[in-house]
Amino acid sequence: MNSELPAGWTIERVRALSGDPSAALLSFDRLVVVEVAGQGEYEPLQPDVILAFHELCLVGDDGEWFMGQLDADGSVICWASYGSDLAEAIRSL
Repeated sequence: MNSELPAGWTIERVRALSGDPSAALLSFDRLVVVEVAGQGEYEPLQPDVILAFHELCLVGDDGEWFMGQLDADGSVICWASYGSDLAEAIRSL
């Protein structure tokens, strides 16, 4: 797994800010898509990092953070971008 958090971030910092002691980095060996608003279609993402918070995930793709859900098959279906600030995206959990 080549997943790297942004500069200045550690998994411990993610856990502290989210309040989730089990927050974890996920591998990229899964389908990761974002729903296209109002179209019922999906576009693939090429994640730089995938953070799991139980069934919710934050997916970093090209400087943007997407919120999604971890499905039973391991895929991640995102529904929206939560911007470029990881701390703000975590606070939105």
